[in-house]
Amino acid sequence: MENIALAFGLTLVAGLATGLGSLVAFFVRQTNYRFLSLSTGFSAGVMLYVSFVEILAQGGDALAAVYGVSTGQWTNVASFFGGIALIATIDTLIPGPDNPHQLPTAEETAGLGVHAAPSAPPVAGTPQARLLRMGLFTAFAIALHNFPEGLATFLAALHDPTLGGAIALALALHNIPEGISVAVPIYYATGSRTKAFLYSFLSGLAEPIGAGIAFLGLRLAFSGTGAGFPPPVMGILFAGVAGIMVYVSLDELLPTSRAYGRGHESVIGLVGGMATMALTLILL
Repeated sequence: MENIALAFGLTLVAGLATGLGSLVAFFVRQTNYRFLSLSTGFSAGVMLYVSFVEILAQGGDALAAVYGVSTGQWTNVASFFGGIALIATIDTLIPGPDNPHQLPTAEETAGLGVHAAPSAPPVAGTPQARLLRMGLFTAFAIALHNFPEGLATFLAALHDPTLGGAIALALALHNIPEGISVAVPIYYATGSRTKAFLYSFLSGLAEPIGAGIAFLGLRLAFSGTGAGFPPPVMGILFAGVAGIMVYVSLDELLPTSRAYGRGHESVIGLVGGMATMALTLILL
């Protein structure tokens, strides 16, 4: 346990990268619809690729190692769709516009970025309200995504600081575009760069919080032996988070990208996000 401080530090750096990604909101024009379409499509590509290629696969490997290939696969699939069911339930319970999934009309998009006052809250049923809701959902999904990543980074760094550093770097690169996916819709909805940065920054803090829970779990449940969390728990967490991220991408990010695009920006952003994550996984 002598690497506790280093493990916390690496996890904190990876989480703060989400806030770094949100700084893009300080350098874009609020009425740049093409950027909004490209960035939300890019974010959907990031989340979909990471979910299917990395997170869901990690969950399946952990569960197969414990339950065997067949039972592990069934548990992994059940956890994945359980994550989708969870976020879909939250989607229906959180108050919002009368039809939050209806794409905005040309008249509605014409008013995007125009506010009576910078501090005025978005009015229900407007494009700003839909974007704000999407941004908050994305922040929630990324926070859940970052939580098990914080556990993994912390435990890996406790076992091997070099391995922990490599994982932290990879996660930091992942978190930068995720920070964009939170900050951009919130900025376009509220006109506040401060709010965009704050929500994105807070979603990244789930990683050090996950590290803190890992530390408490090691001390309380495992008497500080460094045994780590049970593989079934980590496998179910990863598969469930993958389901949540897929739901958010398909139900929120991609429809918004298509709504505000004027050509192939949505597809270009989607493929660009996937390609970025593919290169990150290969190189790191």
